[in-house]
Order: sequence, then structure tokens, then C-alpha cells
Amino acid sequence: MRIFLAGATGVIGRPLVPALLGAGHEVAALARTSEKAKALEAQGAEPAVADAFDVEGVREAVVSARPEVLIHQLTALPREVNMRKYFEQLEPTNRLRAQTTPYFLAAAREAGARRVIFQSVSFITAQHGPPVVYESAPLMDGAPAEGVRTMERLVLGAEALEGVILRYGFFYGPGTHYAPDGQMTALARKRRLPIVGSGEGRSSFVHLDDAVAATVLALDHGAPGVYNVTDDEPAPASEWIPELARLAGAKPPRHLPAWLVRLLAGEATVLLATQLRGNSNAKAKAQLGFDPRWPHWRDGFAAVLAGAPARARVAA
Repeated sequence: MRIFLAGATGVIGRPLVPALLGAGHEVAALARTSEKAKALEAQGAEPAVADAFDVEGVREAVVSARPEVLIHQLTALPREVNMRKYFEQLEPTNRLRAQTTPYFLAAAREAGARRVIFQSVSFITAQHGPPVVYESAPLMDGAPAEGVRTMERLVLGAEALEGVILRYGFFYGPGTHYAPDGQMTALARKRRLPIVGSGEGRSSFVHLDDAVAATVLALDHGAPGVYNVTDDEPAPASEWIPELARLAGAKPPRHLPAWLVRLLAGEATVLLATQLRGNSNAKAKAQLGFDPRWPHWRDGFAAVLAGAPARARVAA
């Protein structure tokens, strides 16, 4: 299959390129610089150099590639998250999603693609409802979700294209915040990752390899629509933070009241730690055939962070 990938040098794009090539697909990939283009070419992909905000450059790259499927994995997230400015730090990615989606869709349609797959996030759902929610749950209100809301609406309503939205959970694994050298692991070691209030906020994690596997499946599995790509076990902060600290060789995390954390680290920290809803992956399992190698975050964290023996269920 002929694939066009935007975001090929990002956290998920880097492992996605060899996964697509290894599955026998031809990959054309967007690169912002000649240096990144050379790196992609060395992997076996066909690079096209253009800035994602260059409408004509994107059009030319996509149309020339003639893909059957276009994958959009573009983000503009910082290497380190400042939780006091968390929502502000989402603005560049919101702008990237909202502004580039229309002309990526137009280029895919002109190129004759049949399907488009766009990256979204599972943890942007509203902070109310049951502890674990499905794809039908509303998105959170306000500016943080506007880019996602716009992008998803355009993709799902795209004329003459099968629009697929993959709402990934929190990535862990190489190159993520939950790697041995990642920001969250460093905070745990410094005891700067506390349990806030009740710690009932639930994070849905996904190992980077499982996110890649789901993306490859989405090329030709499942109907158009939205899919949560997460593991089987949404984790309360009161459980995953102490385990991350233990695996990082740190002392147990502190317990802090929500009012104090709101003053020190901002509202976003409190929301994520106390009100975040988990996400069900049932639809991705049923329709995409998603079968995560790491269905439980504890096992995945242990393998990534502590070099523990692989305890993941081995695929048949």
C-alpha cells in the first residue's frame, strides 16, 4: 500500500516509519528540513521537504506521492511540559491541527487517497461522567480542546474520504515523558510528582509500540470514525504515580491538597490528577483488531523503566 506520512520525525512517527516499511508498505514522508529528509531516506522512506503550514508545498508533496492512505501525526508539543502553562503550551498544536487539516484533506482527495488517519488524544474528554468513558463522550469545554474539536469534525465530515481518528492515550516508552530519561520519571525521582487530593483522576496509557501497531491496523481495518487507542487498564493517579516512583528508584510520592497544588502548579495539574476520565479501548479491539502487547500499564512500565522481564502477553 502507498502511504503518505506527515509527522514522520515525531515521537510516534519515528517508530511508525520502520513499522510501515516492515509491513511491506511504500512510505512517502513529509520533512521540514533537508537533514530530516536525509534521515527518512536512510530508513527507506521517500522524503518530501515542505513546512506543514506551506499550503502549496503540502499539496505538491501529497499529490506527487499519490497515496492510498494519508496519516497525519503532526504536533508541536514542547520537550518539557510546564504544568502552570499546560493549556498555553497546547496552543501551537491546536493551531497546527486546526489550520493544516483542511488542506491535507484536500490534497489527499486530489491525490486519490481513499482513507485518512489523524492523530488525536483520548485525554481531552470532559471531566465528568463515569470513571471510564467511550468515544461518544463529549470533549472538554474551552480553548484546550478547540484544535481537536475542529480537526475531528473536518476529518469525520471529509467528502469522498474515509476519515479515521485515533485518540491515543498517554504515550510511554522510548522518547516519551515516561521513559527512563523522561520528564515524568525525573519528576518522580525528585519527589516533585505528588498525589493530589484524592488521586482519583484516571490516565489511560499506551505503549508507543502498541500505538504504532494500532496505526498500522487502521490502514485497512475498521469503519470510518473515532477510536481510543489505549491499554486495558485506566490507572488512577493514586496508583500509577507511586508505581512510577518505585520503578524509578525514588521515595514514595508526597500527598498534597488540591488547593495547594492549584496555587503551585496550576489548575491543569489538579484536573488531571483528580478529575480525568479513563478511556475504553473496546471499540478499537472490536473493529480494528487492536490487541495490545502491553494491556496493563504496570507490566509495560516495569519493562520500560526497570528492565523487568517481559511479562506482556505474547501474541499468538
